[in-house]
Amino acid sequence: MSARLIDGTAIAQGIRAEVTEQVSGLRARGVVPGLAVVLVGQDPASEIYVRMKGKACLDAGMHSETVVLPAETTEEGLLAVIDRLNADPAIHGILCQLPVPPHIHAEKILFRIDPRKDVDGFHPLNVGKVVLGDPTGFRPATPYGVQQILIRSAIETRGAHVVIVGRSNLVGKPLSNMLSRPGPGGDATVTIAHSRTRDLPALCRTADILVAAMGKAEFIGVDAIQPGATVIDVGTTRVADASRPKGFRLAGDIAFEPVREVAGAITPVPGGVGPMTIAMLLVNTVQAATLAAASR
Repeated sequence: MSARLIDGTAIAQGIRAEVTEQVSGLRARGVVPGLAVVLVGQDPASEIYVRMKGKACLDAGMHSETVVLPAETTEEGLLAVIDRLNADPAIHGILCQLPVPPHIHAEKILFRIDPRKDVDGFHPLNVGKVVLGDPTGFRPATPYGVQQILIRSAIETRGAHVVIVGRSNLVGKPLSNMLSRPGPGGDATVTIAHSRTRDLPALCRTADILVAAMGKAEFIGVDAIQPGATVIDVGTTRVADASRPKGFRLAGDIAFEPVREVAGAITPVPGGVGPMTIAMLLVNTVQAATLAAASR
């Protein structure tokens, strides 16, 4: 029997409806949450994503600002833009779309963002807060989205063995911390696997919940799945496909069709984790605006 399909789009729509209601409450108090997105260069995928973020903000009744800079922008020029946004009281959240051109040090830019406006959760101060369980810290949007998928799909994490394949600072590491902490969507026993892990399929087969976050198309096959396991696919890769109008299709890190015949529940690509990332970014921006209003 095929696995239950977890509809990330529907879950994200529910969260965005909650955000819209929260924004309405803030606006009644004279606070309009504002999100600024900075894009350097012309990366087609990034441009689409930035437009989606801007539309999501406007749909929720939030203020949105998009700053598009040419690829030849200097590091000093980009830092000046960040400084301006840091000082702008109408902006509560700032994110710089990655990747940036190679002559710009991404960490230097990300660390320049005011931690109180770091809605991507990349600043060391927010990383530390999330590790310590400080509720004022911003959880990175993609791991936050994965956790909400599990919670809102009634998938029990308490006592479960979660295997996360991928050890990045963007997904694997923060998600490991979030799922192992006490509370809803937590209390799991978490193993982080990666490219150096011995006998990866055997380890993955021990997972009650398997999270794939490597960015390698269809890397994990059915031999790595425990029957009945929940499979969360974070990866999104363009794969050439002459049968498609655009000449490509989007694939996750999981070999979807064979795996869905063994798993108990699975997220698709697209329509799984992707929509959740934008939804949780809006949640973080509302959190930033709420904290800013409380500190005035």
